[in-house]
Amino acid sequence: MIDFRQLTVSDKKWIDELLRYADYRGAEYCFTSLFIWDEAFFSRCARYKDFLVLISGKGDDTRYLYPAGRGDKKEVIEALMADASERGVPFVLIGLTGQTKAELEEIFPQKFSFKPVRNSFDYIYESEKLISLSGKKLQPKRNHINHFISAPGWTYEEITPASLSEVVEFTREWCKDIDCGKDQSLCLESAAVFKCLSNYNDLNLKGGILKVDGKIVAYTIGEPINSDTFIVHVEKAFASVRGAYPMINKEFVTREAAGFKYVNREDDAGDEGLRNAKESYIPAFMLEKYAAFVI
Repeated sequence: MIDFRQLTVSDKKWIDELLRYADYRGAEYCFTSLFIWDEAFFSRCARYKDFLVLISGKGDDTRYLYPAGRGDKKEVIEALMADASERGVPFVLIGLTGQTKAELEEIFPQKFSFKPVRNSFDYIYESEKLISLSGKKLQPKRNHINHFISAPGWTYEEITPASLSEVVEFTREWCKDIDCGKDQSLCLESAAVFKCLSNYNDLNLKGGILKVDGKIVAYTIGEPINSDTFIVHVEKAFASVRGAYPMINKEFVTREAAGFKYVNREDDAGDEGLRNAKESYIPAFMLEKYAAFVI
């Protein structure tokens, strides 16, 4: 049985190294994503040779992340299958994209069936489009931004150790505004955000703050995820401040993601409001995700 254990910040160095070998674009293949959401998904990690392997869930809901790293994929997947057998749980692989789905089919012909997991599809945008917001379909975003910048007294600044406490306090206010305790998904998300903020410096993240008259109205946090993609983990704004959301997005991407071809704004988790918001930015494509089941 593989010795899976809870992720700690000290795992970042070796996990980042293995993820660089794989160069995957999916949100599951980012240490920050795995670390801040580990309690929500009951995730545990291990190193198998030069592969990161991850197990999540419990009992019949146990899932294994498609391994990331370098070496013999067949060997590591067979080790995961053996682990599932020893635990007495079904063997299900998750996080597969079109590329890794084809890879798995080649390694194990007719061994697996596949099911798309729409709620886990990542929204991938061209960074240039998020910066320019050009085109008729993005005119509403430009209108909101023009309204925002027409008001005097707004500033943009990077998140620093000195401003973290302000960001934490803003997040508490934001949660109070939308009543984060009203459902489980919001509770889990707020826990992940606070964990992200608590470990912000150790995670080596990039962040931006939008202020009006010296008070935070929006902030966002992200980092490079692979060789051509930047990922956005957190984006919060007061909905009452018109244009705050598109403005923080544009300003942050301009400063931090301009050198990357794509921006991954993660999935919508099946939330209809979030889905509409992410679709309104017109993604370049959806990074489809599949679960693989033994036939």
